Amino acid sequence: MQQTYIMLKPDAVRRGLIGEILSRIEKKGFIIKQIKMMSLTSDILEVHYAHIVDKPFYPGVLAGMTSGPVVAMIVEGPDVIAGMRRLMGATKVEDAIPGTIRGDFATTSSENLIHGSDSEETAAIEIERFFGKLV
Repeated sequence: MQQTYIMLKPDAVRRGLIGEILSRIEKKGFIIKQIKMMSLTSDILEVHYAHIVDKPFYPGVLAGMTSGPVVAMIVEGPDVIAGMRRLMGATKVEDAIPGTIRGDFATTSSENLIHGSDSEETAAIEIERFFGKLV
């Protein structure tokens, strides 16, 4: 079984969409193996977003991601990385089609509700980053 890291961002938590999004993940047939609510620090976000930390829009990302708690998850299932990325929808709200999480609920590209790993390598790194070394 493949695993991926999924994070519901502060805007999803603030808007009361946790149950709806978890339901969609489970209805798709994926298994939530671990889940926790946590607040993120600027230190962990600098590592997580190292690829954009030098971009002019990063301060806004940092402010948004520290504005409230997130829900961190390890989700498992066959081809779960690609499946979750389809379920999440496009990162840019204007490209997210109806029926996807972002297409149905995201209001802006900067508040797009959910993060998911984009590859097996990234998933392993992100799972360890947010859940520690798993046995």
